[in-house]
Amino acid sequence: MTDWPKPLVAAGCVLWRRSAADGRPELCLVHRPKYDDWSFPKGKLKRDETPQQAARREVLEETGYACELGAPLPTSRYLVEGRLKTVHYWAAEALEGGFVPSLEVDRLLWLPPYGARLRPSHLRDRPLVDAFLAVLER
Repeated sequence: MTDWPKPLVAAGCVLWRRSAADGRPELCLVHRPKYDDWSFPKGKLKRDETPQQAARREVLEETGYACELGAPLPTSRYLVEGRLKTVHYWAAEALEGGFVPSLEVDRLLWLPPYGARLRPSHLRDRPLVDAFLAVLER
């Protein structure tokens, strides 16, 4: 019998808000200096934490914004150093808060959907924008 490494489980959000200028949606991307990448806020679940709790916590920790979870978005699965990582995502509207740079996340961008689809460093993040737009149109 082979002992496979325990999968990593994470959760995150496509955090969005309405633009003050025109009311159109803007999506939030964060820059993680450790990986030098742009992605949607996400992180590993803590012990006894549900994916929804983790998603809200990670958004607050990485962006400084509280959020209201909306519709679930596609789950992302990929390998990290030989271990399967599963990331559960939700659309989440930004509530109160404000960004403060940290060692984990040093920059934040609010972009229109087209820009948010092109900016992520990993191709696996792009379909999340399409799924978010489909949810928004409902």
